Amino acid sequence: MVVTVAATGPGTDAESVQSTFFASRYVRDALPRYRMPERSIPREAAYQIISDELMLDGNPRLNLASFVTTWMEPECDKLIMGSVNKNYVDMDEYPVTTELQNRCVNMIAHLFNAPIKEDETAVGVGTVGSSEAIMLAGLAFKRKWQNKRKEQGKPYDKPNIVTGANVQVCWEKFARYFEVELKEVKLSEGYYVMDPMKAVEMVDENTICVAAILGSTLTGEFEDVKLLNDLLTKKNKETGWDVPIHVDAASGGFIAPFLYPKLEWDFRLPLVRSINVSGHKYGLVYPGVGWVIWRSKDDLPEELIFHINYLGTDQPTFTLNFSKGSSQIIAQYYQLIRLGFEGYKSIMENCKENAAILREGVAATGRFDILSKETGVPLVAFALKDSSRFTVFDISENLRRFGWIVPAYTMPPDAEHVAVLRVVVREDFSRSLAERLLGDIVKILRELDAHAAHAMKASTVVAAQAAGDGVAAKKSSLEIEREIMARWRNAVNKKRTGVC
Repeated sequence: MVVTVAATGPGTDAESVQSTFFASRYVRDALPRYRMPERSIPREAAYQIISDELMLDGNPRLNLASFVTTWMEPECDKLIMGSVNKNYVDMDEYPVTTELQNRCVNMIAHLFNAPIKEDETAVGVGTVGSSEAIMLAGLAFKRKWQNKRKEQGKPYDKPNIVTGANVQVCWEKFARYFEVELKEVKLSEGYYVMDPMKAVEMVDENTICVAAILGSTLTGEFEDVKLLNDLLTKKNKETGWDVPIHVDAASGGFIAPFLYPKLEWDFRLPLVRSINVSGHKYGLVYPGVGWVIWRSKDDLPEELIFHINYLGTDQPTFTLNFSKGSSQIIAQYYQLIRLGFEGYKSIMENCKENAAILREGVAATGRFDILSKETGVPLVAFALKDSSRFTVFDISENLRRFGWIVPAYTMPPDAEHVAVLRVVVREDFSRSLAERLLGDIVKILRELDAHAAHAMKASTVVAAQAAGDGVAAKKSSLEIEREIMARWRNAVNKKRTGVC
């Protein structure tokens, strides 16, 4: 890279000279980290400095912790860059962008079997992700419940939501931010999703909704929304309540319609009143875009919708923020019309098959128990059968040597003694990458086995020497490692985990 720098010195007039960036002062001079620098620097220098630091980030394509899309077609990249300067909220100035969002809402609503008549449009909105979508859906449930309680002359100050303990942290945020009690169904070893029977038992007159997860963050498993609907319908009939269901389909909403079309989880079930889905996960769009769809207009209280006119015309808005980019909305529309049902189905089938290859390879090592199910989000969650010599945290750390980012985490309360590795299979994770990952896992297992055997041998020698000298044996390196790992596990167990 060539950068223009100013050269000054005794007897030398200031002049512009051409030099490479790495021969300039910008390489050797430290830049302020937490205060804005006093002087400007050339744009080429700023670019190179930031680019160099970003090299230390992980490779997004090898980040197997995340459900988020890391690859799109070049044509879509061009559309994104061409609209990066458009503020979506300026609907009057960018009417076509607004129309594209409305088309996306309707396409997704039909995909989820919303009961829309020929002369009706779907009720929904684009968001910056499923977290915002869940906040909006939760607010609609809370306000509708409060209005009904007021009409009945009953207290409306103690709303609650029933979920499984496997929910993503955004549900905890909603409960805390908007003062709603979160009643969690505890998990157990071998059953890592919400039990519909236990969930319905926790429902009371203050329950604003029951949240079901279509694609658990922990294991990718789909919760049984159909059974939940049937059990809750029965309880509503017995009690006279009208407790609805929200489906958090952040990960599974763009999977189930293509791989499991007969599975009833969406608006085909009467009690499902709203659904959120992440466009930036298996909707195949870069972060951040999400969607929330309501069954009908009656499920979104009118008083939550704001109307503004200072941008040119009357504009209804129901979001937590105001300004946001248009790029991801346009990218979502591109994917929907570019791929169509056929294209999405083909991609999801590829993901499922590659996950199956990976699952078979992990199981073939004989060292792991597979915790994820074959039906659900295409991922593989697995735990060591024997963690006495090393743990999944050791494997996760060693995989980074090969470039892989594979998370290790413990399950939520009542199953926190189970520690797992999880590999999310996305569109750009090919079979060849799956086979290479398996090869690297096998290499690491051999290395950790050898290290554990060496540590054990060393500890035996130390113990024998100490016994011969008649003195107490010092802790072996293996024992010290186990103590350190035990303390780390205890610290990790105190945290709620699961990567979005």
